[in-house]
This record gives sequence, C-alpha cells and structure tokens, in this order.
Amino acid sequence: MSDEQAIVTNRAAFYEYYIQDKYEAGIMLTGTEVKSVRAGHVQLKESYVTVRDGEAWLFNAHISPYAHGNRENPDPVRTRKLLLHRREIDRLEQELTLKGMTLVVTRVYMKNGRVKLEIGVARGKKMYDKRETEMRRTVERETRAQLKERNR
Repeated sequence: MSDEQAIVTNRAAFYEYYIQDKYEAGIMLTGTEVKSVRAGHVQLKESYVTVRDGEAWLFNAHISPYAHGNRENPDPVRTRKLLLHRREIDRLEQELTLKGMTLVVTRVYMKNGRVKLEIGVARGKKMYDKRETEMRRTVERETRAQLKERNR
C-alpha cells in the first residue's frame, strides 16, 4: 500500500465540471515550493492544465512563497511542468481536442515523499446542472439528519 497524504482538494472543480477520467502526475517544484506545499499553502481555484509542445503544463496554481525562504523564492503563480508518461500526455492531448473538454487539478497530495497531482479530464456543467447537484446534496444532507434523529 502506498503512503498517500492529501494536502489540498479542489472542491470548486467538482462543482464546475463533470470529472470523467483521472490521471496522476508529478510536478517540477523548487525546494521552497515543496515546503510550502507540505504546509498546505496551495490554491487551485483558477488553475488548469494544458499540453504544449508534447509537454503538460500547470497554469494559475498559486503556491505561496515559503515563509522561511530567502529572496530567491520563485513567482507564486508561475507555470509549472507536469511529469507524465509520453502515452499519458498523448492521451490527454487527444481528450483535450474533444469539444468542451478541459483538464483541471482535482487534488494535491504527497505519495512516498513526492508531491503528486490528480488531473481530471472534465466537461463543464451548465447552470441547471449545478443547481441539480446542489439540490441533490441538500436532499442527502436532510435525509442523513432525519435518519440520525430517528436513530436516537
């Protein structure tokens, strides 16, 4: 069993998109960025992944500068290279060409001491889909509350 420790999950991605397929990717970070990620100082709200020149890149992910770092801290929203196998990159590029598909980061976690990203191949939800999801969540919450009350 691998030792996985979740750091950040992108809940907005599950609200905005239907996640159809998931891939695990490594990410190229500097030392102070790794320390900042371990501390949980990552924001994925506006981030997305794209494939350029046969390489996968992460855009708009904000990794706060490490508090004990020096003036050499990198830019918090710089573009970062993702580490995937060639066939995975080709498959992602193929799925991106489909209409309405995008790549979003669904979570960041540590696996065997390395920072990993879970990339979701996603299709955007319409406004009525979002309302339906919200309604379903509310009904489930109320049902759980009623069952809990009944079991007392």
